[in-house]
Amino acid sequence: MAVKLASIFFTMILVDNYVLVKFLGICPFLGVSKKLDSAVGMSLAVTFVMVLSTAVTWPIYTMILEPNGLAYLQTIVFILVIAILVQLLENVLKKYIPTLYRALGVYLPLITTNCTILGVTILNLDEGYNFIESIVCAAGAGIGFLVAMVLFSGVRRRVEDAAPPKCFEGLPITLVSAAMVSLSFMGFGGIVEAVFGG
Repeated sequence: MAVKLASIFFTMILVDNYVLVKFLGICPFLGVSKKLDSAVGMSLAVTFVMVLSTAVTWPIYTMILEPNGLAYLQTIVFILVIAILVQLLENVLKKYIPTLYRALGVYLPLITTNCTILGVTILNLDEGYNFIESIVCAAGAGIGFLVAMVLFSGVRRRVEDAAPPKCFEGLPITLVSAAMVSLSFMGFGGIVEAVFGG
């Protein structure tokens, strides 16, 4: 069981990284990765909401929607749950941890529309994961999101200092850089398979 959980966790970080392999969550990846502190703040908030939403949506689906023949409503229900959790998180942070709320204030509403969170909640059900496996998958996906954001933040800083050709300035060099970072993650597939027998 521990080996399977470790395999799920590291696969979500390295092999099935939602940003670099599945290309979900590209908007915050490209928009928030200019500065390291904002990239880390956004990633931590996304990870927290991802794990919490998985903990809420998995029982709702398996205990309410599926037994009552309402599985086709999963996307609508999951989006509502994610929006409610983000709003709740925003209110709790505003009341109890105002410094963190001010640091993440701009990014908290963006989490609701981050498709990686919805993608993880649906993937857990599609893969047939139990509750613990789903939580581990969500945590791994969140850490993978953090890794992608931090790596790309460093790459963007170096690219901006390198003075690319005029035709590549701005978005073109950003997309080329994102493609290079994404390609670098392809090599992790064989490593995870060799270690965990995936």
